[in-house]
Amino acid sequence: MSVTNKAWDVLFERHNILQFIEQHGYFIIQAKEIKKEREPRLMAKFDHSKHLPKLFKENGLSILPISRSSYIIGEFDAYEKVEYDNSIKPEQISFPPEITTIDPTNLYSESSALHCAFVTGMIEDVLGEKAFQTISGRMSSQQFDFNIRMRSGFDHQITIKNSQVEIDGGYESISQFMLIEAKNQKVEDFLVRQLFYPYRLWKRKTNKRVKPIFFTYSNDIFSFFIYEFLNDERYNSLQLVEQKDYIIAHEHLTFENIIDLFKQTNVQPEPKFPFPQADSFPRVVDLLSLLMGQDLSKHDITLNYDFDDRQTNYYTTAGMYLGLIEKYTNDDRQTMFTLTRAGKRLMGQRTKEKFLKLAQLIFEHKPFNQVFAEYLKTNRLPCKQRVVEIMKNCQLYNLHADSTYYRRAQTVLSWIKWIVELPKTY
Repeated sequence: MSVTNKAWDVLFERHNILQFIEQHGYFIIQAKEIKKEREPRLMAKFDHSKHLPKLFKENGLSILPISRSSYIIGEFDAYEKVEYDNSIKPEQISFPPEITTIDPTNLYSESSALHCAFVTGMIEDVLGEKAFQTISGRMSSQQFDFNIRMRSGFDHQITIKNSQVEIDGGYESISQFMLIEAKNQKVEDFLVRQLFYPYRLWKRKTNKRVKPIFFTYSNDIFSFFIYEFLNDERYNSLQLVEQKDYIIAHEHLTFENIIDLFKQTNVQPEPKFPFPQADSFPRVVDLLSLLMGQDLSKHDITLNYDFDDRQTNYYTTAGMYLGLIEKYTNDDRQTMFTLTRAGKRLMGQRTKEKFLKLAQLIFEHKPFNQVFAEYLKTNRLPCKQRVVEIMKNCQLYNLHADSTYYRRAQTVLSWIKWIVELPKTY
């Protein structure tokens, strides 16, 4: 059990939190009470619902700050699902040659991705007007009230007073003010508070239209989710208006490129690593991007990004299987993950070369190679049963049970589907 889970177990028992919520619908806890077990900033910031402590998940609870020193816990509907529209072809945007302090092949932080989006004109395109960056960082929410939906379906009113607000980027045009919450990875959901609190603050401070945007940079694609709040008093009135995707202009990747690569690739002996169970290859790429910025522990990956404990294991193993990630023990005897030399070289390449190299590394493994060969013959992916048959003839490391083969077969199909769809995306 994680340190955070243990600390919340103690707090729930000490303050009879579940019983209080059952009677009153919510519980307010002071930061100083949380600090008796662990730092509040580590105990109360859960950007994605999968990061919530076990007791919160089991009881349908969320936590929100209501001041600089207190939090409210209740059965609140606090998160918004993010559904990527994969039918959108990213618009290619040229990178200005006069810019030398941003490397478009090395955007491994949220701030660098946002700076790149600004200097390339993406932000002005989303606004439809010339824009200037005017704010970022932490500030006070001031005071306001709002209603939030509870699990029961009823609304609960909350008062916020001088809670801390953090804005990744604020951009002002002649008639609009854009607020951006940014993530340098693909996500499944986000905490609406990250847009709602800044929105309420700045709606009072400017007479311009305030435009809340959730932004992700993943797999070289800049995605802008343009929202509006239909009712300023309702936390859950967030509505998606449009998704706009961009990519730095590069030589187009074609299916012929992939076929030529496949023909030139030699199958290598299977490594002595567990066969991957990581059904989203874009998330493998996201993990490589995170590690390009710094070495990370399992706890770092799980805590700060949209992974749970199990996914962190699955995706780090997938990176090691491809020869792009390795692990070591640091001076504190903590297991750390880092990119191999090959991983660093690959992630420093431009879009087309990077994704073709990733496809090549996949093709070097016999199960993937043979499944793609069958796809070329039939123009469709084989069924899972056929993939299992192929895998059983490939002498895979430490893979025995039929149930395990079937789970891993889904990874094979997902990765080959990712390769097949590369020309549609890039």
